[in-house]
Amino acid sequence: MGTLTQAQVAELAEYLETSELEVKDATKITDRFPEMDFEDAYDIQFEIRRRKEERGNKIIGLKVGLTSRAKMKQMGVETPVYGFLADYFDRPDGGEIETDQLIHPKVEAELAFVTKAPLRGPGCHIGNVLAATDYVIPAVEVIDSRYENFRFDLISVIADNASSSRFVLGGQMADPAVVDMRTLGVVMEKNGRVVELGAGAAVLGHPAASVALLANMLGERGEEIPAGTLILTGGITAAVAMEKGDCLNVRYQGLGSVGMRFV
Repeated sequence: MGTLTQAQVAELAEYLETSELEVKDATKITDRFPEMDFEDAYDIQFEIRRRKEERGNKIIGLKVGLTSRAKMKQMGVETPVYGFLADYFDRPDGGEIETDQLIHPKVEAELAFVTKAPLRGPGCHIGNVLAATDYVIPAVEVIDSRYENFRFDLISVIADNASSSRFVLGGQMADPAVVDMRTLGVVMEKNGRVVELGAGAAVLGHPAASVALLANMLGERGEEIPAGTLILTGGITAAVAMEKGDCLNVRYQGLGSVGMRFV
């Protein structure tokens, strides 16, 4: 049961979205509303989503965050979260990420799923996910928490659309039936130097488990994952900070690579 009024939800959604769009730090919202709960946080996130759609943006996918042990340890939390992906988050492989549009960007290597059938919880499991998946593809997510000095808690992160900002797809599409996603190796290179290594099992034991969790969490709100949805399943590695002038290349075992420049 949420604790905020509709007016407070709308106010906080406007505050956080303005922070994103105007590239300004935000103060942790639970400082003002310490009694906020998870339902409030997702209410704010869905209001931000509504605002974007009303403005003409398309919602082209979903993301799950805080799914790897490395990421949970880095953030000091234990529960995965989810958010949405707007059309303007998408950037081409080998392209540029504009740092003047971001506050303090970090990157993480992920595996993305694209569905061919809807998924709805509760009770969604890995088998359902694999049967409903059209293909998987390498992805890099650029996350950008809007909170000043990285001061936030899980509720504040959820409200801030799980720090979503940009993403890049690349490499090769693959049939989920022929890829061992648990042992899939990933090498992240920043400016030619290896900075992170990982394997797909870092994401809840299997990246498909992340999609199942997403379906079940959305089911609690009466929502589902539609067919044709792009889903970023969460960081295989810890997040790495990027600055103007940095180059990133991430290699995925048997699936090619994803690259970008920060300008």
